[in-house]
Amino acid sequence: MAARYGVLLVNLGTPEAPTSKAVRRYLGEFLNDPRVIDAPRWIWWPVLHGVILRIRPPKVAKAYASVWQEEGSPLLAIGRRQQRALAADLEATTGEAIPVELAMTYGEPSMETAGLKLRDAGVERILVLPLYPQFSRTTTGAVFQRLAKALEPCPHLPELRFVNEYHDHPDYIEALAASVREHWDKHGDRGRLLMSYHGIPKRYVDNGDPYAGHCRRTSELLASALALEEDAWFQSYQSRFGREEWLKPYTDETLKAWGADKVECVDVISPAFAADCLETLEEIDAENREYFEEAGGGRYRYIPALNDRPEHVYLLRRLVEENTAGW
Repeated sequence: MAARYGVLLVNLGTPEAPTSKAVRRYLGEFLNDPRVIDAPRWIWWPVLHGVILRIRPPKVAKAYASVWQEEGSPLLAIGRRQQRALAADLEATTGEAIPVELAMTYGEPSMETAGLKLRDAGVERILVLPLYPQFSRTTTGAVFQRLAKALEPCPHLPELRFVNEYHDHPDYIEALAASVREHWDKHGDRGRLLMSYHGIPKRYVDNGDPYAGHCRRTSELLASALALEEDAWFQSYQSRFGREEWLKPYTDETLKAWGADKVECVDVISPAFAADCLETLEEIDAENREYFEEAGGGRYRYIPALNDRPEHVYLLRRLVEENTAGW
């Protein structure tokens, strides 16, 4: 008997190996998406292929090598654990074997690969759950567009439902708060809490992207859940690319300034990331740690992403239940 529905978890993507060749292929697909870089193709294509894909792959490959795991890239390894945990939780709760597949917007496993597995399982209804709490055209919007492209050749389309965002979902906020509380309990004290989100060009927000508002709302709700005073937390944006102005304040500049001010202890969390990846493990936990410490700061502590924590799996199950009512 076919399952009532299937779940498609989607994250950004990853190179297949920490090599220049694999990184070049991955970046070529990722940075060629107009949802990510919306410059006219006649301007952007020569820059991408003539400059960026010649210079950046060796450096990025070295960064990936520093965080690579036995199971592959952290994003993929953790994504697989999330996939298995959600499937097990759904089966325990519903008494049914609900197919759960993992797909990446760029690279493998592709939308097509995951979609074929759901089709082979007899699934005709699919809940698409992008692992992005805050909506942006560059992430969730790109998932929708990539999925539409994957479905173009299909003679029969499945019934689809799409989780647009969950930036203020109570179970998401509680999962974040639980991870922070656990971190503080482990270390026995509290540092100044920095909530660092992946940045996007400011122009995108000026043109209507709701991402910045979603990030601010998440931060305020998390601070409230933790009963933090205004001076005990701060929000910033990381991972900017190119010369265009991105959302501010910037994480690296914030940590350099805090280091120079001799801030004794900083705890950094990245709420926009559902799974640890290059941007958290190498950029936040390594690169930005150096900025802070070399500038004169004290203790620097990174709070891991929600990954496959029980509270996170519970949130994912709740999102599935809420968005499959009636199926």
